[in-house]
Amino acid sequence: MYRKNAWTCNTGDERTALMAFAEHYKDFLARGKTERECAAQAEEIARRAGFMPLEEAVQEGVRLKPGDRVFSNWMGKSFMAFIIGSRPLEDGMNILGAHIDSPRTDVKQNPLYEDEEIAYFDTHYYGGIKKYQWVALPLALHGVIVRRDGSKAVVAIGEDPADPVFYISDLLIHLAQDQMAKPAREVIEGEALNLIVGGMPLEGEEKDAVKANVLRLLKEKLDVEEEDLLSAELEVVPAGAPRDVGFDRSMIAGYGHDDRVCAYPSLMALADYEGVPEYTLCAILTDKEEIGSVGATGMASHYFENTVAELYGAWAGEYSELGLRRALRASRMLSSDVSAGFDPNFASVFEKKNAALMGRGVCFNKFTGRGGKGGSNDANAEFVAEVRRIMDEAGVDFQTAELGRVDVGGGGTIAYMCSKYGMNVIDAGIAVLSMHAPWELVSKADLWEAYKCYCAFLRGARKL
Repeated sequence: MYRKNAWTCNTGDERTALMAFAEHYKDFLARGKTERECAAQAEEIARRAGFMPLEEAVQEGVRLKPGDRVFSNWMGKSFMAFIIGSRPLEDGMNILGAHIDSPRTDVKQNPLYEDEEIAYFDTHYYGGIKKYQWVALPLALHGVIVRRDGSKAVVAIGEDPADPVFYISDLLIHLAQDQMAKPAREVIEGEALNLIVGGMPLEGEEKDAVKANVLRLLKEKLDVEEEDLLSAELEVVPAGAPRDVGFDRSMIAGYGHDDRVCAYPSLMALADYEGVPEYTLCAILTDKEEIGSVGATGMASHYFENTVAELYGAWAGEYSELGLRRALRASRMLSSDVSAGFDPNFASVFEKKNAALMGRGVCFNKFTGRGGKGGSNDANAEFVAEVRRIMDEAGVDFQTAELGRVDVGGGGTIAYMCSKYGMNVIDAGIAVLSMHAPWELVSKADLWEAYKCYCAFLRGARKL
């Protein structure tokens, strides 16, 4: 089915709003290179929009009422926000769920070493990446180093023009005959992603003098010792802010579009909501999706369920296990995650009429997974029809797609983990080119349609 280009519908004042929204998103993306940084920004946005910490409400015995706004920042890596509706929680919530982790390279816990008077950090890549894409480009270090006493050194080096950057070297083409003959997955081995962090020896030192100088600078600048790196979370990410692409500035190149390009409009759709909703509204920004949603901050854990249990108790005045189960089962959710944008340069891996096209609006993936829909959610037809109704009534440009040709590839989202409660879930995001590369590409028109989609879903989704 033909879907018109979303740019043809966004004219006048709406085009101005679209461009302004894109600038706000670029700022969010530039300041949110890690899940911790995204969660901190989400809390700032929520507080400005009148949300209060759910934990404080629970501790103070506050009875939540329709219109109340609460949030929970879980371990500083996952974030949830709610607006209490006028209907009972047992009638379910309208939920937007995105992830804020992105593929990258993580610094190992015993990372620092010197080899031939160059100091390195050992790394271990995180998520699905083409390793050869992460060499020979300027890189930044973001994260935290937690000292023995529990105090933290916050690290963000490589973004300011005055900052140094870091670097992973590649083999020069003149000596790369054997390297160039290897399969792409072997051109750069995982253990070769060694980050160059120094090259100047410390005066007066004879052994590992460059490493000693790096340790001196870490102590001077961050007040940390080498042992403190044992309890650090340092992420190696591309240095630099997102940039407009094209003579017409219609697209954005940046690190972490997957999935912050869905996380930001999901959060803003909730923060911008006015009045008292009929159903309780929720936005989830979660961690660890890129490695299977595992761990205490991933959707496979029970942190979301536990938070909704606290919410239920603060709303009802007492906790009910049956009430919680009914609330989760009756909920409706958009799993706000990106889709693979059709790339004419690599058309053979797509089935075009079922591919997400850049500039054609928000994209719904009824199912994800791989092969025979393995690991998929596969939304019910009744819920797909409900989503179509909401989009059409709100004038949202949308398309449907799947992730590549059958038997070629595939991927997963958090959708199937949320559907385990019995709630209706469908993936809804935007097309991305060069997904999982250090710099990914999205359309500003698609970003805007995603925001409109999420706003419409919060307003219009109803109990089936």
